[in-house]
Amino acid sequence: MNRPQFLTSIIGWLRQGYPNGVPELDYVPLIALLCRRLSDEEVVAVTEALIEQGQEPIDRVGIGVLITRLTDEMPLESDIARVSAHLTAGGWPLEDPASGST
Repeated sequence: MNRPQFLTSIIGWLRQGYPNGVPELDYVPLIALLCRRLSDEEVVAVTEALIEQGQEPIDRVGIGVLITRLTDEMPLESDIARVSAHLTAGGWPLEDPASGST
């Protein structure tokens, strides 16, 4: 099976860390656990940047774009939810995804 170099490196690292080896079917769940998540500081940074932009209401797309700019990775749904919750806690209006408005 052809794997990207970064994935091959991670699998090699896992194999070295497990003295008896990792069962073949356990690689996928282990790699999923290595998924990047925004730190609390990054959530605050994204929130502050969105507020500075001054666009109301803020929508999921805007949050996702800013997360991508900050991390150079596609945003996770959980990270978008964390930023949305942080904005809501601060009283900032969010777009309602069902209706397209606040």
